[in-house]
Parts: sequence; C-alpha cells; structure tokens
Amino acid sequence: MSPLTLRTSALALALAPFATGQANELNPDISVVLDGYYKQNATALSHREEGFGLGHTELSLSAPVDDLFEGRLTSVLEDHDGESEVELEEAFLQTTAMPWNLSVRGGRFLSQVGYLNSRHLHEDDFVERPAVYRALLGSHYFDDGLRLNLLLPTPFYWQLGAEAFDGNRLSEGDEDIGVYTVNTRFGGDIGQSQSWQAGLSYLRNRQIHGEDDHEEEEEHGHEHEEAGHDHEHAHGAAYTGENLYIADLVWKWSPDGNTRQQQLTLSGEYLYADDLNEFAGSGDSHEGWYASAVYQFAPQWSAGARYGRIDLSEPHGDHFHDQVLKETDVMLAWSHSHFSTVRLQYTHQDGEGFEDADNTVMVQYVLSLGAHGAHGF
Repeated sequence: MSPLTLRTSALALALAPFATGQANELNPDISVVLDGYYKQNATALSHREEGFGLGHTELSLSAPVDDLFEGRLTSVLEDHDGESEVELEEAFLQTTAMPWNLSVRGGRFLSQVGYLNSRHLHEDDFVERPAVYRALLGSHYFDDGLRLNLLLPTPFYWQLGAEAFDGNRLSEGDEDIGVYTVNTRFGGDIGQSQSWQAGLSYLRNRQIHGEDDHEEEEEHGHEHEEAGHDHEHAHGAAYTGENLYIADLVWKWSPDGNTRQQQLTLSGEYLYADDLNEFAGSGDSHEGWYASAVYQFAPQWSAGARYGRIDLSEPHGDHFHDQVLKETDVMLAWSHSHFSTVRLQYTHQDGEGFEDADNTVMVQYVLSLGAHGAHGF
C-alpha cells in the first residue's frame, strides 16, 4: 500500500456504483443481491424473524448520465410479519466533475454517519448489524436529502461531509429539514501491510420537540409495554434522541497488502443519544457500542467475533424505564468467490427489559448477480 491508498480508494468509492466504465444511458449496470436465511429463535431488537426468511434482497440500476452526473436506483425486498415488502432504498444523482475534490449527491441515499451506516447490508461480516445500530438507526438510516463532501488535499485521507434530510424516516415531524448531519473521516497506511480509518459524526434530529411528540411517544411506549418491550420494527429506529454522536475506528492488516489471501479487520463504534424528549434529564440517554474482529485466514474462509452492549431509556409518560442488552456473535463464513457467501452464526443475548432476549443460530446466504461495485474500506 502506498501512503495515498486511502485517498485514492475514497475517490474510487465515491464513483464505485458507476465505475465499470461499460454502463451508459442505454445500457445501465444491473445488479441483484439475494439474501436468505434460517433463524432458530426470535431475538431482541432483531429485524429478522424466526424460521426461514427473506433478508435484504436488492435490485440496483446505475449508469453515468452524461459527463457531469451519475445515478443509481436501489429497491429492496424484505419479509415482515409474513408479508413481502418492497421499498425504494436509493434513488440519487451524484456529480462527477466538480472542482476542488467536491462532490454533491441528491435524492434518497444512505447517510454516511458512522462506519457501517453508509455500507449496504450485504457488505457486512455478520448476519445483522450490531444491536446499537438496530436500536438507534433502524440497522441503516436512509432518507431524502442532499449531501456535500470535500476530500481535502492532504498527504493522508481526510474527508469532510454534511447532509440535510427530510427526516421523516427517522421520526415523524413537520420540519422541512428534519435531520442534518456533519461528519469527518481520516486515515492512512502504516507500511505496506496496515491501514486505519477513524471517524466522528453528529446527527441532529429536529423532529423531536414539543408535547405532540411526547403524546405520540407515550402512546408508543404503552403499546410496547403491553407487548413486552420487544421493539421489533421492519424499518426505522425504535429509539431516538435529538442529538446523536458517533465515534468509529477501523484497523486492517494483510501481509504485504494482499487482501485476497489473508486479512484481519478490527473495528468498533460508540453511539450516544440524548435529549430524548421534553422530560429527559441529564441521566436519560441511549448509549451503546460494539467491537468486532474478523479474520480471513484463507482465500475463501473467514471467522469473526463481535460483542456489543446498549443501555436504553424507554420513555413512559414523564419518566423512563431502563433497558440493557448485551450481545455476543461468533460467525464462520465461506465465500466461493466475491459473489457468493454462506455464513453460520451463533448469537447470545443477555438483557433486562426485553422478553425476546435469547440465544439463536442463523444460517445465511448472500449471492450477487450482475455488476458489483467496490466495497468500502
């Protein structure tokens, strides 16, 4: 790896959905990602139900529009409560020729807060996102809005970004710009075999304010009280706050930079949300983290372990109920190629305030058909 590997990768990844060079307005790149699974038991905060199920299946089209823009459309098919749901996850345009390393994206897209959120779910090393992501971001937060990124001309990778969203996919409200985010990522290489990246993100949710929101939250809380606090949703965050802070760190090692043969990835994130509603005090917040290690010990085999914890304050009228969930995951994955993965995972949960906290075994397949862009760092 050269000292500028991350900067070069960042620029390539910005264009990754459209980078094959073969797509055009008459012949767009088409890709399909098939995600299926079997899950032994129901678990807390999970977006995957017990038994056989359809996971995050994607159909994407992408192409350059002209010499200034490129576009992408991604629709998602999922099962929830026995019903198949189709949703538009991405529909955006992105600039390709702005000066000073600027780029603008507009439409519907994944927010780039945190490390995992901007990645598609099929890129993950585990069957589901960490519990803190499932609780505070609905696994992955996407919305309608506008993004501005600046890649700074430094000898190391350093990107600054800002986003403005409608916000109704995170929590309902009447603000024209309900959510905005600011974030930065920076990193570099350590010799030929190591690389790292760190990030800081802030999300402001302007939809959370006033008594109307409190009344909705109170009704929402009582519904969950009757249901046993299991907080299972197909989409959207089950817990929100006016301010969300995220810090992330990733380190990767591969001998002489040869990631095809062997690679070790260590990653972790910390998320903190406060100002939950008008009754929240200084001690009422949502706080969680995870740390994971994934070792690709052979070209087709990888194993990983992840541990995470989240402490939640569930609103009930003018007071809050404490909830705690600790989650441990271990997985073994076989990838015949870059386009196919079969994964076996065991999950252990230990929780307070969750009736569905349990242990489970999951088997998952992820198959990619057609064009397939580069994955993120």
